[in-house]
Amino acid sequence: MTDSTVDQDQHASFARVGSAYYPVLVAIFTALVIISNVTATKGVEFGPIITDGGFIVFPLTYVIGDVLSEVYGFRAARRAIYTGFAMNALAALAFWATIYLPAADFYPNQEHFENVVHAYTGLIVAGLAGFLVGQTLNAWSLVLIKERTKEKYLWARLIGSTFVGQLGDTVVFCAIAASVIGITSFSDFLTYTAQGWLYKTLVEVAILPVTYRVIAFIKHREPSYQPLTV
Repeated sequence: MTDSTVDQDQHASFARVGSAYYPVLVAIFTALVIISNVTATKGVEFGPIITDGGFIVFPLTYVIGDVLSEVYGFRAARRAIYTGFAMNALAALAFWATIYLPAADFYPNQEHFENVVHAYTGLIVAGLAGFLVGQTLNAWSLVLIKERTKEKYLWARLIGSTFVGQLGDTVVFCAIAASVIGITSFSDFLTYTAQGWLYKTLVEVAILPVTYRVIAFIKHREPSYQPLTV
């Protein structure tokens, strides 16, 4: 995968990362990943729909991932993925260190805090594994499709990369996270996985017009971006 992707980046035209927009996108991307992992510590149920609190913002990480891949290429997107991975690991370490700090006499929530951190740690493992698999597949497939479609059919590479990336992410994440949030039966696991993948994919499709506008905005303002025409 790496060799072919390097070849694609060499043949495709992408913007350089040394601009004002790239670090802002990476910062938003990283923050969304951390927020979604914290909110995912709570299992959520809407009638027959079983999910977790991460559903609120997690699909947006794939929107930002699509923007990074489309404008800056696979290697720049991979750099953002590694940054998000490292900051999540740092957050987990900070939470664990906080557990072992002596609690003040007026602080009554030590046990509750530990319960959340224990759940967060399990979800960090699930989230990081799914995150690396899903985001890498998402970025790789988008760049692969772009190499063949150039600037045309943006919708096809956004939806196609989302389909592949979210599938890989959701299967890996749910396989690890299900027991952490209290899912014990196989039927509930299948429901959790299928609904999570479907929801996140549909959200990205629904906000496709927003993704289009963000990509167009950044492409227009990135002086090093040259559209692919051949």
